Amino acid sequence: MNSIGIIGGGITGLTTAFRLKSAGKHIVLYEASPRVGGQVQSIRRDGYLAEFGPNTLLETSSVISALLRDLGLESRKIYAGNKAKYRFIVRGKTPTPLPTSPASFFSTSLFSFAAKLRLLREPFIAKSFEKSEESVADFVRRRLGNEFLNYAIDPFVSGVYAGDPEKLSVVHAFPKLYALEQQYGSLIKGQIRGKKDRRKNGDVAKNSAGMFSFDDGLQVLIDTLHTKLEQEIKLNTTVTKLERIPEGWKVYYNDNGTEYINLHSSLILTIPAYQLAGLSHNIDGIDLSALKEIYYPPVASLALGFKKSDVTHSLDGFGMLIPKKENFHILGTLFSSSLFPGRAPKDHVLLTNYIGGARSPEFAEADESTQIEFVLKDLRMLLGVRGEPRFTHQAFYKKAIPQYNIGYAKYKTLLNSFEGKAPGLFIAGNFRNGISLSDCITSADTIAKNLLSSF
Repeated sequence: MNSIGIIGGGITGLTTAFRLKSAGKHIVLYEASPRVGGQVQSIRRDGYLAEFGPNTLLETSSVISALLRDLGLESRKIYAGNKAKYRFIVRGKTPTPLPTSPASFFSTSLFSFAAKLRLLREPFIAKSFEKSEESVADFVRRRLGNEFLNYAIDPFVSGVYAGDPEKLSVVHAFPKLYALEQQYGSLIKGQIRGKKDRRKNGDVAKNSAGMFSFDDGLQVLIDTLHTKLEQEIKLNTTVTKLERIPEGWKVYYNDNGTEYINLHSSLILTIPAYQLAGLSHNIDGIDLSALKEIYYPPVASLALGFKKSDVTHSLDGFGMLIPKKENFHILGTLFSSSLFPGRAPKDHVLLTNYIGGARSPEFAEADESTQIEFVLKDLRMLLGVRGEPRFTHQAFYKKAIPQYNIGYAKYKTLLNSFEGKAPGLFIAGNFRNGISLSDCITSADTIAKNLLSSF
């Protein structure tokens, strides 16, 4: 019974399965839906290539490069062009370039003179008490001031988490940011001195990591992993119960209406927190129902294609983020056809817009025609869009991104307790080790290594 069961076929489960299979282990991966990959999915239609969820991957770790090498995907990788380093923040109803150097920071109109002076005080502000827990908003107000919160951090948080900086916990949602203050006493000092530590660990800061996709979108990664694991994957298979036995684990599952039981020596759980909360098990003293409290706001992605001549803005950048204070419906817009080739037909452009989140969850759940109407209204004002879209593609996620809000430590403690009382069981996923694709891949690699060392 020296086999490993993996529950959940998203990027975390797939990566873990591939690493374990490559090490010669017998695995079974259970996925409840008809396909693997979760929110990572691409569609090519009418000459456009749109993503359902994430649009890019960041090379923040050598683990990611190693995965692509071992999958034989290096030749299909496409790096974002130089334009990707330029980003826009909307202020005064106008997309304004985010500064990329000290010189451009002091000349930018994005921040007032008073805000720039306030930044110079940051290295002299005392760090917080280590055991205190601040929201992202409170942390930024204390170190950088209100203007940076409103026109830098708030739009950034909406772009990454689709979340609310007043509720997100800085220590859990942005642990590296928190660590800079705790270790170096200052964010600015930490950015400078931390480069040496990152080089030593083989890590790269997210703001300088290589950004890439593939010739046919991120679906290429999912399809390749699926092909490598095809014999090990059970689709349309819902796990209903886990039972700890002396030899390991019994996994009860439903496959097309028929109940089965498999035996495994070890288990890896990579399903979302709200599914994990309802999973039946026989581990005494552990009630996972509290995981249902983790907030996953709804988010919709609306990709719109236009003739290039119908867009006044040059789209010479990664995209634009929109602060809450600006009162638009869009959280942010990626200039998808500026990032990678092949995303739109010749003389056309593709704009990928994100809506909803913690800021306006009701708008994410509106019908597609309503979303198009209001998104177009925003794009006409902000980017000078004329005419009607030549291409539309909408993806909706009722529960999109887990929010690492204030008090998140109790959920991590619960997960640690579950693992501690259940030898041979490991839990991974974007609700535990970071929400990005890069975070999921690196955490999957760590889980695989930990499990292999336990053998």
